[in-house]
Amino acid sequence: MLKVAFIGWRGMVGSVLMDRMRAENGFEGFEPLFASTSQAGQAGPDIGKPVSPLADAHDTDLLAGMDIIVTCQGSGYTQKVYPELRSKGWNGYWIDAASALRMADDSIIVLDPVNRKIIDQALADGVKNFIGGNCTVSLMLMAAGALFENNLVEWMTSMTYQAASGSGAKNMRELVSQMKIIGQSAQDLMADPASAILDIDRRVLDAMSGEDFPVEHFGVPLAGSLIPWIDSAMESGQTKEEWKGFAETNKILQTDSPIPIDGICVRIGAMRSHSQAIAVKLTRDVPVDEIAGMIGAANDWVETVPNTKQDTLARLTPAAVSGTLSVPVGRIRKMNMGPEYLSFFTAGDQLLWGAAEPIRRMLNIALEYLGG
Repeated sequence: MLKVAFIGWRGMVGSVLMDRMRAENGFEGFEPLFASTSQAGQAGPDIGKPVSPLADAHDTDLLAGMDIIVTCQGSGYTQKVYPELRSKGWNGYWIDAASALRMADDSIIVLDPVNRKIIDQALADGVKNFIGGNCTVSLMLMAAGALFENNLVEWMTSMTYQAASGSGAKNMRELVSQMKIIGQSAQDLMADPASAILDIDRRVLDAMSGEDFPVEHFGVPLAGSLIPWIDSAMESGQTKEEWKGFAETNKILQTDSPIPIDGICVRIGAMRSHSQAIAVKLTRDVPVDEIAGMIGAANDWVETVPNTKQDTLARLTPAAVSGTLSVPVGRIRKMNMGPEYLSFFTAGDQLLWGAAEPIRRMLNIALEYLGG
């Protein structure tokens, strides 16, 4: 029976992966091993069948006996353990949610169903490293994959509105703490219907600039504000998060000629699920209803939302999609610049399609391939 090791399964992405695998009866047909970087020897997780005590995630001799390793532990772990494993001659499949190996020449960024044909060809060609993509890039391609499939994209901009969860669990906690302090700062004024709104506003601003306002992780207030900078600076003037839109999209799609993609990535006060406002220069004029039809038929999870206020408010927000696999696409319309310019808005849970779900699906593909 095939042997599969799981590392980093207790973290935020790993926990979502575990939930999805339990929901899909995904632990059948192979022998799972759960390893930990800090709790080796303790009881393993509940997956509906007996599992061995936690192994040491740094025991490369043990890991070298695995057919597949699935890790959500992070780039630091990958950079330490992966080269040691390969140097020992391990020739198994490395499936990784972290970014460390994304742009490596011998890796494929996975996003089934968008690039399933590329994944299948890579397996046939002997590729062994399959890496999850950037969350906003993956969500953008789930939404707009049909436009690329039909060669309709001359260039694209993606202006992102990224939730706190994209920064990690500590940042999510900090956002909630910021919200709590803001709410408490004007609690007495809020209870008085006759209080002046400018007095409430002043209390909130004072609280946000106070010494006790928690900004350890974000650096500045996010609740009641936004942060138009994500990740480190690039020489181009982009942040690295913005650079990924071009670099990863073209690698995922294995484009013959790179398609220009750029935008500004902004952190907003949503807890979970990223949103994106997208503008496209089409390669030709295609009616909006045809475009909507293409987008909606691309896969089983994308859905088009009518361009009405009622439908937009009900279906096209982080609150509407969080915890679901739905990737709604709405506000689809032609722009004033001309009939070949298209805009639309999309949202999706980045912990699912942006992180855990492509990893789960890649594991299933690898198991199917190895099982013959």
